[in-house]
Amino acid sequence: MVLALVSPARAADPIRILAFGDSLTAGYGLPEAETLTARLADALNKMGRPAAVINGGVSGDTTADGLTRIDWALADKPQIMILALGANDMLRGIDPASTRANLEGIIEKARGAGVEVVLAGMLAPPNLGTEYKSAFDAIYPGLAKAHNLLLMPFLLQDVAQISDLNQGDGIHPNGNGIEVMVRNLLPYVTQAMDRVESSS
Repeated sequence: MVLALVSPARAADPIRILAFGDSLTAGYGLPEAETLTARLADALNKMGRPAAVINGGVSGDTTADGLTRIDWALADKPQIMILALGANDMLRGIDPASTRANLEGIIEKARGAGVEVVLAGMLAPPNLGTEYKSAFDAIYPGLAKAHNLLLMPFLLQDVAQISDLNQGDGIHPNGNGIEVMVRNLLPYVTQAMDRVESSS
């Protein structure tokens, strides 16, 4: 795990944020300074919101992989978790019911540890079929409603399928794409920080 530590802009202990996901949070193909966790830490610092952002992304991970390593990740004692898994399940055509069950297991472990969860959703492309897309796309709003989670409906909002914002593979964001992702993610993260601060 890589820890991006932000120097506190005010007299407060940094809130520990775990970005728990796959290659999108790991920073596939990017220098460390351009990864989602590093850019998120920078953005929060500029806002005067001290945070330690932990890179808990593993390229290629499915939700099942995430469920097997969540206990280890929670040992870092995060106060907030950005849960961003499911893209690889979708790409492999895994049964959405299994994906949902795995995500729910991760959420329950995190909530059991007192962690505030921001659920970063994914959307299936139309070429997987309307039945699969409907079932997959319903996973994230359903879990958010069931567990009262902050939901970012689509982690790749304004980035997916835009060539200028992605690397050559057309799947993984480049530095400019990461900037857009961070900008879209910030309102959810700061709201989670507000929840943590109000409960402490």
